[in-house]
Amino acid sequence: MKAVVQRVSEASVTVAGEIVGQIGPGLMVLLGVAAGDSEREARWMADKLTGLRIFEDDDGKMNHSLLDTGGAMLVVSQFTLLGDCRKGKRPSFVGAAAPEAANALYERFVAMVGEAGVPTATGRFRTEMQVALVNEGPVTIVVESPVSVSG
Repeated sequence: MKAVVQRVSEASVTVAGEIVGQIGPGLMVLLGVAAGDSEREARWMADKLTGLRIFEDDDGKMNHSLLDTGGAMLVVSQFTLLGDCRKGKRPSFVGAAAPEAANALYERFVAMVGEAGVPTATGRFRTEMQVALVNEGPVTIVVESPVSVSG
């Protein structure tokens, strides 16, 4: 799994003019599911992101997580994160999971985050979406599950 994580003061997802997911302070997560990913990677990523200490404490140091701050997470499925641009001019998406498998793990990841006590919102899988956010900091981090999680 691969995630682009942004610390936000607010974020939303709109589909066909309707806001389908919206949060205040928290994390905006673009989540890509790779071929071969399993529930192990989803668990690893959910634990990593809910505990990721990228919110500032009283001294201005990144010491707090969503679990500490009570923030929310907006999760948007993003298969294009798995695009490989090393050859040619058009990305190859052969590394991305098939849509059915990707959707199942995406939904499982969202459920795991919710089970950890973090309020969640989502986009709509396989739908053209418009994502709006206010990135605080700006803080943007790319997180990839380790290969050893699968083995």
